[in-house]
Amino acid sequence: MILLTRRRLLAAASAVGAMILDPVAGSASESSPDWWRRLFRGGPGEAPFVHEHSEPPWRVIEANGIPAHEFGPFPNAGNPFAVRPQRHRFVVSAAPVPLAVPIPIRFVEFGVALNGVPFDPAGPFWNGDNRSGWQFEVMSATARRHLGLDDNDAHTQPGGAYHYHGVPQGYLRERGIGDEPGPRMVHLGYAADGFPIYWRWGHAVADDPTSPLVELASGYRLKSGPRVGGPGGRHDGTFVQDYEHVAEQGGLDVCGGRFGATPDWPDGTYHYILTTTFPWIPRFFRGQPHASFAGHGDGPGIDGVPPALRRFQG
Repeated sequence: MILLTRRRLLAAASAVGAMILDPVAGSASESSPDWWRRLFRGGPGEAPFVHEHSEPPWRVIEANGIPAHEFGPFPNAGNPFAVRPQRHRFVVSAAPVPLAVPIPIRFVEFGVALNGVPFDPAGPFWNGDNRSGWQFEVMSATARRHLGLDDNDAHTQPGGAYHYHGVPQGYLRERGIGDEPGPRMVHLGYAADGFPIYWRWGHAVADDPTSPLVELASGYRLKSGPRVGGPGGRHDGTFVQDYEHVAEQGGLDVCGGRFGATPDWPDGTYHYILTTTFPWIPRFFRGQPHASFAGHGDGPGIDGVPPALRRFQG
């Protein structure tokens, strides 16, 4: 796979102008990128921009959503949309309060990385029906190849918004983060409820910042046996509902987080952990998400399901 650097994007933009994806007039194939049957134009290259500041009682992150790390290529066979600069303005509480009952994220962006790129893990519903109770897991082997994810487990929305569905490897490399824990926890961003997001390691003793860093397990596992109703087949990870949380299996709760000390909050705070296995990015909010994080209603409907996944049967 060819990755697009910022230099290559700028050179391409100046050489050929805006990149156009033009459907084949009157004969778009259901198996081609033209299945969206629309025309989208990718604008010229723009340098990454992100700015964080305080507007008490809020923390505000403004960004154009263009990462400094390598990404893409977009459009590609599974995703026909070019990356385009956005006008993101994310607002989160500077003093978030945990709720007694977690809130499923459904189709709300989970959070934003410190580089201004959203964490947005939700996938389409089976048959495009939000009443089905079955939602495709974009990171699954079945779904990801039809959705055009790049090496950062990311792709673009129809409006050109680049967003992460899983672990942003390019962002980690950009920050010099490898496969072993460093001297301190790695702060990656903020959830829509204001609680911080960290990478896979946390202190062995949650409230002791002097204890060693260890990898934290999500506590999720595949359910056993066949699916009941819906797409049928066995629980193989194709759908979010193929998984269940088992508290004693990991150090994280159903929201993918825990209370404890971090370098930025040494006295302790609730914080989320991105993991290397399901759910990668959490699927529940521990606090109240702010409305500045985009919601996608009840999902994209059948038009948002790639042709190869429509009428899917396990």
